[in-house]
Amino acid sequence: MDIRRADERYRGGDPAAGIETRHAFSFGAHYDPDNLRFGAVLACNEERLAPGAGFDEHPHSHTEIVTWVVEGELTHRDSAGHESVVRHGDVQRLSSAGGVRHVERNDGTQPLTFLQMWLAPLSPGGDPFYEVVHGIADSTPYALPEAGAMLHVRRLGAGERTAVPDAAYAYVHVVRGEVRLDGERLGAGDAARITGAKGLEAEAVTPAELLVWEMA
Repeated sequence: MDIRRADERYRGGDPAAGIETRHAFSFGAHYDPDNLRFGAVLACNEERLAPGAGFDEHPHSHTEIVTWVVEGELTHRDSAGHESVVRHGDVQRLSSAGGVRHVERNDGTQPLTFLQMWLAPLSPGGDPFYEVVHGIADSTPYALPEAGAMLHVRRLGAGERTAVPDAAYAYVHVVRGEVRLDGERLGAGDAARITGAKGLEAEAVTPAELLVWEMA
């Protein structure tokens, strides 16, 4: 199990434009050949956008992009004609496939924080696909077969436990609160990269929210 702390993330973005980013993996100008991916996960970016700030239209291809809003509202528009507002509790997925362009903005009046996770598809190409699952229920897995992955959203009360899926690769990200995992305490923004997970449980020290990727 490899623990990565929130304060170890590489800081990027454009603070003068109201954009602050914290990268968990090698990304853009921050190149780290020893931190390119874990399982199918290529990126886990924490994005903080001030009201009115955002990312102008930009392209993606051959990437599965999954977004989880921590607080605020995210406005999404893409070149395939999709437009939506994504809030906490919603899972947004954009399969960029052969190529798509999109815009991401904070059109609200409050600060926006969201996690964006990029996963490598098993096969390149295909047609872009977009969906939002509004208000996903606790413990309801979200399947991403294109990447051989499954996302588990867990919300725990203090003292509650949840199993980490037995999998070749498991990526556990603490969205909020504090948990204990195999003797380690993890707080908001911390993550664990687990290879060959078997019989592991996470216990909430405080009320907590976790995102857990199960990958083949």
